[in-house]
Amino acid sequence: MSPKLPDFVDKKLKALEEESFKPRKNGKPLVVGNKPPGPGAVVLQSNDYLNVSNHPDIFSEQIRVLENIGKEMVMSAVFLYEGSEKSVFEKSIAEYAGFENAVLCQSGWAANVGLLQVIADAGIPVYIDMYAHMSLLEGIKAAGALAVPFRHNDIGHMERLIQQHGQGITILDSLYSTMGDIAPLRDFIEVTERYGCVSVVDESHSLGGYGYKGAGLVDELGLTDRVHFITASLAKAFAGRAGIIFSSSYFAKYFPYMAYPAIFSSTLLPHEIAGLQATLKVISEADDRRVRLHEIAKFFREGLDALDYNIASQSYIVSIESGLESDTETLRDALEENNVFGSVFLAPATPKNRSLVRFSLHSGMSTAELEYVLEVCEKIRDKTGMWNWKSTKKKVLSTKGA
Repeated sequence: MSPKLPDFVDKKLKALEEESFKPRKNGKPLVVGNKPPGPGAVVLQSNDYLNVSNHPDIFSEQIRVLENIGKEMVMSAVFLYEGSEKSVFEKSIAEYAGFENAVLCQSGWAANVGLLQVIADAGIPVYIDMYAHMSLLEGIKAAGALAVPFRHNDIGHMERLIQQHGQGITILDSLYSTMGDIAPLRDFIEVTERYGCVSVVDESHSLGGYGYKGAGLVDELGLTDRVHFITASLAKAFAGRAGIIFSSSYFAKYFPYMAYPAIFSSTLLPHEIAGLQATLKVISEADDRRVRLHEIAKFFREGLDALDYNIASQSYIVSIESGLESDTETLRDALEENNVFGSVFLAPATPKNRSLVRFSLHSGMSTAELEYVLEVCEKIRDKTGMWNWKSTKKKVLSTKGA
């Protein structure tokens, strides 16, 4: 039997129980529904946007390496030699993205925390979009730097803050994982350059889905040569368990020996890297999947808009903002009752009282499935109280103003 935890730990656990478990009808955190998806369910929870996670070419390459490998090097990547599977993949994916070099990390979280820990320092202002991923904020904390948040997608606000605090680092996501909206990247780069700042763009949710062969939104807008660093989780369109930092060769040379996540955590194993190498080939040849993904995303966004849901999405991530957690619980339950499963997002992933249900679309979805989800969303509007949500009233006001 485990020893009793001291009061200061028990107090935190009980606070979570009171705040997140007890208020819910099923006695579980809001992100956990009442039942798992069953046969025939429409599941819109995965970030496998190009539907490649079960691709036979990826499986066969992983199996080949597992069947033929000797004793694996289970240790930090700092001990690996030039020419390792890791460095070969880094060169391949860097060329794909149009960068000099890349650093493979254990996760997108490790990539962002490690990068900020290396390039920032105490007193350095880091201008970060309020909706940027939590891993970027943790990186700022790890560096002891000064976090200076700017209003979401408000580059004018970012510029005023730079004028106030001085040269530093600017950060945003190119495609935001909560609402599915896209950052004003051109304006962001122009302001960053104007004040001599370092630019960091997290492309976790756009890599694979946008740009030439899926190289991302920065590539699609022709901005690759003007961005210092791009980071990404390879657990989205790449459907793996890793992260990447695109950078200059000069920076890549030093990063593994400065970033704590790189130094103090074991590297990816050979079969994992082999899977990523195979995935890179699949994704670079997946133009048909990308076209399909954007077609169904447009169809779905327009369908929800016609039903008077107020959505901010410009992409294949489409969220319904129900606001209050009690309303989100009602929405989630109504969807589940009709065999539709999205992902609940709430604080700290969203601002307080702006919780939502997110639908992540993928290229393998049929039009019939999307039509069914839209039918469900139409049917449950009264039951969920959608007409009284703050987001709905905001849309009504903006429509009248137009």
